[in-house]
Amino acid sequence: MILPKIPAVLAAAVFVAASAAIPASARDLSMGKHSADDLKAICAKLGGSFSQGKERYGCGTDCRGKPGTDCIVSCGADGKCTAQLMGGRRARTIESALKR
Repeated sequence: MILPKIPAVLAAAVFVAASAAIPASARDLSMGKHSADDLKAICAKLGGSFSQGKERYGCGTDCRGKPGTDCIVSCGADGKCTAQLMGGRRARTIESALKR
């Protein structure tokens, strides 16, 4: 039996719908307290992108030493920082959270 060819658009739509149905296994881990200057220095050392606003500051990388948003450490005005990690990763330091 020969199956009819599925148009690429339909195949892409099915893939996107199936992917959306699978929950992402992201986790937030406490990274302790760090000043904006500390996080900025670590971020620069790892090749990430640092940003700062009135109430939060953070660093994002592609997890491989370049700017991106795959690995993120975000801190509140009180200095308490949280790492957002995908998968089962268990980072213990900001460096290990931002770069695998």
